[in-house]
Parts: sequence; C-alpha cells; structure tokens
Amino acid sequence: MSQADRAAAFAALHERGAFVIPNPLDAGSARVLEALGFRALATTSSGFAFTLGRPDGGASLDELAVHVAALTEATSLPVSVDLEDGHGDAPGAIRRMAEAGAVGASIEDWERSGSLLGVERAAERVAAAAEAAHALGFPFLLTARAENHIRGSADLADTIARLQAYEAAGADVLYAPGLVTVDEIRVVCEAVTLPVNVLARPNLTVAAIAAAGARRISVGGALTWVAMNALVDAATAIRDHGDLSVLAGRSPVLDDALRER
Repeated sequence: MSQADRAAAFAALHERGAFVIPNPLDAGSARVLEALGFRALATTSSGFAFTLGRPDGGASLDELAVHVAALTEATSLPVSVDLEDGHGDAPGAIRRMAEAGAVGASIEDWERSGSLLGVERAAERVAAAAEAAHALGFPFLLTARAENHIRGSADLADTIARLQAYEAAGADVLYAPGLVTVDEIRVVCEAVTLPVNVLARPNLTVAAIAAAGARRISVGGALTWVAMNALVDAATAIRDHGDLSVLAGRSPVLDDALRER
C-alpha cells in the first residue's frame, strides 16, 4: 500500500465512530497487531526507548526514523509517530517522519528539560508543525497533545484551553493523556470540534470511551509492559522453580505475523 493510500485510510478512520490504535514496540509486534486486525498503529516513546535499554525520551530522532521505517516496511498499516517535544525542531521532525513512511505524528507541550510550555508558546510549536505537515502533499495528520494532566497539573480547564488553542493553531487531532473518567472525556470532547484521542485506562472500556465522544484510543506503552511482565513471570518461574512448562505453546497469530507479506 502506498503512503498516500495509508494516509487516506488513516484520515478516514477519524471521520466517524472510534477506533483503537495500539502501540507496538518493534516491527515484530507491529506485524502481530496487524495480524490481529487492527487498522492503524502508533509508536510509543517509552516502549521504543525500552527496546534500546533507555528510559522514556531516550531515543534520538535518527533512531526514531529507523524505527518508523521498520514499522512501515513490516506492515501495510498507517503509522503515527510519538514525536514527544519535536526533538528541538518540530517541522523538521515532521518531515523526517514522513520520509520514513509515517502518515501522522503527535507533538506535545512538555519540554525534555522538565517544564510545561505556556499555551501561547505551545500553540506556536503546533502551528509550525501543522504547516510542515500540511505541506507534504498528502493528509499527514498532526496530533497536538496537552500534557498538563500527566505532568502534575490535572486542571481540566487548562487542558481544554490548551486543546482549543492547538485546534486554532492548525492541529488535526487533539490528545490529552491522563483523563481518568468518562465525564472528563465527555467534557473535553464537547469543548472542541476536532477528533479527540484518549489514552486507554484499565478502569475504562472502549465502548465507554467511544460513547463519551472520543474518536481514537491509544494504549501508549502499556502493551510493552504487559509483554515484559509476561517475560518476567516466565523467567522467574524458570529461575526459581526450574519450571520449563512456561515455554510451552505458540499462538497461531505469531505464525501468521511471520509469514511473507
């Protein structure tokens, strides 16, 4: 599938209803998620950094570009990229991810230095990223993230003000990770006109999030930690009890994912 076709398919997913966009940590897990029937993928900054043995935020833009190229080569699905704070050059980072095959990316208002940008400065970053995204010649969707809810300032009014500013700045999708209740999600969705992305939480369901008005549901790094917890549990059973039964069995999905495309 061409990049333009992936872009059109990704844009169409946002037009009605709600869909889950899972976050693979590597090309292999991306192929598994495609085999399971998911219709789009998003990178996870924390999950990818983990594959490099680093904490969240520890991957360089060059490394991320290689990662994105691997995902788009391994699957036929649209891929959106977590660009964190834009790596110091949001427009350049957008263009770099498009060259790697992505059809969307998110930019957040949190700085790696550990500070939350003011709304005006953050909106300027979104506007610059949006200009770059919309000049690509295909519908590259820019997601603007309001990080305050997960950065020590769970102020819903501030979240809404930020998202409204980013909508005015040219974003295509809005995202406020950290919303914890259906009521919070509904209030945010009603306050803006663009599609809203919500971060999945164990206490909520896809149906409840969709009913609250969200169009897209990410899982962030959670699938990475689910996988690693399974690895830890199995390795612990081997180490402590010599139990090799934990190595039995293989999912047919894995075989499907490894077949030549």
